[in-house]
Amino acid sequence: MAFASKLVTFVGANFPTIAVIALIVLLVIIFVKLLGGTKSGPNPFAHNSIRTPEPLVTELAKRDKVLKQGFKANSVPDGLDAIVIGSGIGGLSVASILSRVGKKVLVLEQHDQAGGCCHTYIDKGFEFDVGIHLIGEMAGNTLTKLYMDQLTDGQLTWVPLDDNFDNVAIGKAGEHKHYPLMAGSRQIFRDALVKQFPDEEKAIDQYMKLIKDAAKTLNNAVVIKLLPVSVVKFLISTGLINLVTKWFNYSSRTLQEVVDGLTDNAHLKAVLCYSFGDYGTMPDETSFCMHALLINHYVHGAYYPRGGASEIAFHIIPTIERSGGRVLVRAPVKEILLDSEGKACGVRVKKTSGDVDIHAPLIISNAGIANTFGNLLPKQITSKFGEWQSKYKGARHGVGSMNLFVGLRGTKEELNLPANQLWAYTGPDYNKAVREYMAKSREDCFNEDIPLLFISFPSAKDPTYNERFPGKSACTVVTLGNWDWFAEWEDERVMKRGDDYESFKDIMAKKAWEQVCGYFPQVKDRVEYFEAATPVTNKFYIGAMKGEMYGLDHNKERFQAKLWSRMRPETNIPNLYLTGQDIMTCGMTGAMFGGLICACKLLNRNVMGDLANLRKKMKKSK
Repeated sequence: MAFASKLVTFVGANFPTIAVIALIVLLVIIFVKLLGGTKSGPNPFAHNSIRTPEPLVTELAKRDKVLKQGFKANSVPDGLDAIVIGSGIGGLSVASILSRVGKKVLVLEQHDQAGGCCHTYIDKGFEFDVGIHLIGEMAGNTLTKLYMDQLTDGQLTWVPLDDNFDNVAIGKAGEHKHYPLMAGSRQIFRDALVKQFPDEEKAIDQYMKLIKDAAKTLNNAVVIKLLPVSVVKFLISTGLINLVTKWFNYSSRTLQEVVDGLTDNAHLKAVLCYSFGDYGTMPDETSFCMHALLINHYVHGAYYPRGGASEIAFHIIPTIERSGGRVLVRAPVKEILLDSEGKACGVRVKKTSGDVDIHAPLIISNAGIANTFGNLLPKQITSKFGEWQSKYKGARHGVGSMNLFVGLRGTKEELNLPANQLWAYTGPDYNKAVREYMAKSREDCFNEDIPLLFISFPSAKDPTYNERFPGKSACTVVTLGNWDWFAEWEDERVMKRGDDYESFKDIMAKKAWEQVCGYFPQVKDRVEYFEAATPVTNKFYIGAMKGEMYGLDHNKERFQAKLWSRMRPETNIPNLYLTGQDIMTCGMTGAMFGGLICACKLLNRNVMGDLANLRKKMKKSK
């Protein structure tokens, strides 16, 4: 009550009486809707499910029984409570939460392995991650760590990366300037920057303050996604939304605008913006809030799952099965079924032997907003409500990616491979260099160095890799890829795209590897496996419509009040909900919390508060 009294006093001094009344009404709604109304569902985090981790399962047959359960009509459980489309972390997390309150959930995955971007693949004696490279907040008493522990029963363990978790190289390999990024605390992160830019201490301190302050506004920004749409519209139209959260004060500025206001040092600005590739949007187009969340995520340390990224799905799936649910692969959803009243009531799975219809009272899509509204709903419905771009005005497809997977002869010790990442840029003006590169024709794009490369050695980050794959190492390289360069092959099947496709892909892959060897010359003559993936590969395996790495683009508009509030779990189709990164932000953590937000709506309960209360209870018991 003291907080409410202070808030009313503040508002009364600055706004007319009607604004005070409106804010009081808002406070009542927040308490009723989010702190447990009389009709709220059960608490999924009433009990701690963490138990002592069991030994790592390495036998592929045992792992396949969990991760590769093939779809058959007779393998679908009876009496389903919900169907989730897509087994990425957004789908698995909400399914796991629902299973904790006894719900029987079916998760359907179109790929032949569960996990979405959390899966790994093994070929010719090498294992590669496809999307998980490093995760923050996986130690100590963080809410993110506790959440993951509850989803996996505490069976997933995390290995810290080097304190020097990221590196930035600016300039041509061999002539470049090298800037290490240090984790461990905000002070350590800050001091490492000051050491490299001693004349820019004031700018760095201001940057650190802005990063911290912007990230702190997220909690109340999430509330906006849970309040009734009518209330949010009122808050936006009256400007009262800025009293609920300062998020939109920060999100209205681009990352580039912020750093330009701090310093004129081109290399410092480049280092402060270095990890924009983690969400795929240029510094002069993305919101400062997105970057603040990312840096805040890593300053205390970066981690990698022990046993590889596939351990994530491997340990979540049993929690879904516990309540009678299943996670089935090779089950491409062709259409979301609607009943005579226009309510979602099931899905149609495409099979060569004949389509299979499955029904449930709740349908949850982890396929992304564009896929859900552009491909999965009946055309008469989408035409009635308009294209998804009109409903989510300001949203657009994210950037495509090129991935290179290289198997190396030798252990991490023999090859002196680091347990960290390198971000390699040809120059400090990222916006200009990347935009010019992406605007090139297919024929011209490999005539000069690729302006951005993310280089990682997953085998060096996982201490079990050499036990599982003796004498071998793996390198993963990621860069941006223009969808238009590859669009003509989007409908062709894997290994059936023809010589022109293979030739173009090979030229680009070799160009990227040549640059990699400039930074790590010790790997040049150790290659035993070499395979590249393109934006059309992403479309085939993870259903990304334009080969997107991170779903919808993380442009500034996405973080403005109107679009931010519209990207929420519920849709205008009754019984159809959204989960995953498109309703929060990209990355494993963003998609996980997308699942948590979705669960709040499905259970009509402040599930985030339940998780926070569990943390308090566990801390007190210790």
